[in-house]
Amino acid sequence: MARIAGVNIPTNKRVEIALCYIHGIGPAKAKEICEKAGITAERRVAELTDAEVLKVRETIDSDYMVEGDLRRDTAVNIKRLMDLGMYRGLRHRRGLPVRGQRTHTNARTRKGPAKAIAGKKK
Repeated sequence: MARIAGVNIPTNKRVEIALCYIHGIGPAKAKEICEKAGITAERRVAELTDAEVLKVRETIDSDYMVEGDLRRDTAVNIKRLMDLGMYRGLRHRRGLPVRGQRTHTNARTRKGPAKAIAGKKK
């Protein structure tokens, strides 16, 4: 099992697919990394040599922000919005949708499960 950026990537999958298990790397970036490292799309992680795994690891470390650094950066950006008292920061603080979605109905993902209102009958 190859360990890249602190994540154990699955060995039986193609390299492009396996790299997507790393937070911050999607299909487009995975394809780009494979091209930089000189790995073909059909190769599986189990077929990679130690040198190729090292090359992929170095490419990710030098060119991309992934995993802990990316999560920390996102958290700092959200905290900055909250500290400045911006509208988006207030929405984050209250646990409501941030990007203008309606909240009268829907928005259950951000708001959590519906709470019953005592004494309300229809």
